[in-house]
Formats: sequence, structure tokens, C-alpha cells
Amino acid sequence: MVSALAAVMTFTAACGESETDSETNAQGNGGEQTESDAEENNASDDEGILSGEIAIDGSSTVFPIMEAVSEEYRMEAPDVQAPVGVSGSGGGFEKFINGETDLSNASRPIKEEEKKGLEENGIDYIELPLAYDGISVVVSEENDFVDYLTVEELQKIWTDGQAETWSDVREGWPDEPIERFSPGTDSGTFDYWSEVILEEGDISKDAQLSEDDNVLVNGVMNSPHAIGYFGYAYYAENRDTLKAVPVDNGDGPVKPTPETINDGTYEPLSRPLFTYVKTKSLQEKPQVRDYVEFMNTVAGDLALEVGYINLPDEQYEKNKKMIEEAAGK
Repeated sequence: MVSALAAVMTFTAACGESETDSETNAQGNGGEQTESDAEENNASDDEGILSGEIAIDGSSTVFPIMEAVSEEYRMEAPDVQAPVGVSGSGGGFEKFINGETDLSNASRPIKEEEKKGLEENGIDYIELPLAYDGISVVVSEENDFVDYLTVEELQKIWTDGQAETWSDVREGWPDEPIERFSPGTDSGTFDYWSEVILEEGDISKDAQLSEDDNVLVNGVMNSPHAIGYFGYAYYAENRDTLKAVPVDNGDGPVKPTPETINDGTYEPLSRPLFTYVKTKSLQEKPQVRDYVEFMNTVAGDLALEVGYINLPDEQYEKNKKMIEEAAGK
């Protein structure tokens, strides 16, 4: 009986080894299929575990677009953290130059001194246009006298020492002090405004400056004698309490609308919006590359949703090629 039991155990063990060997051999015989399956599993694993942080900061004007991008991306990659900071275009570039951020949003092109700072710190980057914006001049819904403003009148209102009351701007307007609300000096909107409206002058010392566009919105809507300016998206979001002022650049008053911003007739206050991406982040941080590629595919639609104007499809195709080249693909 002992001998018989031993024989049975030996036979069973042999069968088990034979089955295991058969499975191993079967996998080995399908070598190409197994490698393909492994690649698919690895890709799936990579997608499933994509995680980490993405440092984004800069323009308050670009913020609504990038906030929407990050919200959409969270559904694609919930383990990636991509909060969007707001320190203005200039403040964002300072962080970018110091190596603190992966993406820097800007409502103006990068300045020469900022390029130099990045070069000195060995930081390569690419510039990606995202959308069009039209800086909107706004007054309160309670304002019943401003029907339009010429560029010259805007200069008079905003340049220091030019006008104290509305009657100084145009005869027949109220003899009431002008309350001015402007983006802060770190804002790309402020820089653009300074270039095309103030030219060589300084902004009025009475102007209330803030990097938070919501502060400007509230300041203007609460006074019939206030005036402000900021990105079109903030006007569109608050059109029930604010009035956009048509601007006359010599060819008659033009109100900011998606059509006039896109076709360039809203002059001189139409401008492109950008984000700048660190090349090293694209190459070494998978979550940054994935985010930036996703951003480029949805930026146009999200720009329209938040009140800006999308770029032609050809521009997003150019962006795609720049991203691929910078990432080393």
C-alpha cells in the first residue's frame, strides 16, 4: 500500500510539472503575441499611474482658459495635480525664470529681458498661442452718459494729470471725479494697455490697481462714475452688471464681440494669449507632456466657452508640431 501511494503521488507531481511546462511552452511559442500583450499592459499601466504635479502660474487673463483645461484634464488623469496660479504675466515670468514653474501663462509676448533671464538660467522653452482676447473697456450699467470713447479720450482718462472729472473728457459729461480700476503692474493686460493707450505716459495716480480682475469688476459695477478695463471673458461673465464701451480708433466706434475681436476690427485692443512651456519639463515629466498635448486639443473650444476667441486650426497644428519637437518625439 505504501508503494502504491508513493506511485500515485509521483504520477500526480509529474502531471503538475507537465501542465506547468506545457503552459510555459505555449506562452513561449506565441512570442510575438506575448510581447505585444506586454506592451499593451505596460501602456495601460502607464496611463493608469500617470501622476505628479504641474506648476502653472501667470496671467489672470489666461487663467479662465487654463482653469477650464485643468478641470477637464482632472477627469483624464485624476492623479495629476495641475492647479493654476495667478500672479500676472510679469509675476509668472519671474517664477518661470527662477525655475519654479513648468508653464507660464501670459497675455503678452515675452519681453527681451525675460528672454535673457531664461537664457542665463539655462531654461529652454516654447511659446504656444492659445486664443484671442479683446481688452474690454467697461462702465457700470448705471452709467447713462458714456456712449463710446475715442483712443484719444482713453489716453486722457488714464494718463496721469490729463483729466480729473468726466467733464474734462468731453463737454456735457458730469462734473464728477473719474473712478479708475486697472489691472496691476504685473499684469500683461496692464503692459499692453500701457503700450497702446498710455504710450509714454504714466497711469493716473488715482487709479486703483489689482491683479484680481474680480476686484476690478466689483469696483466698476458699484459706481456710475467708474471705468475699468480687463479681458473680454470677465466682461462676458458680468455683462448683466457692466456695459462694454465701444472704442473709436478712427473708423467709428466698435464694440468688443467675438466677431470684431476675431476679424481685427476691434482695434487697437485685440491681442493673442499665450502659455510658455519649459522644454525640460516636456522631456522629463510625462504628466507635463500629457497635459500640454491635451491642452492644445481643447484650448480652442474652452476659449469659446469662457468668453475668448479660438485660433485657426492651423495654429493648433503648429503648436502640436512644436510640442512634439520640444519633447523629442
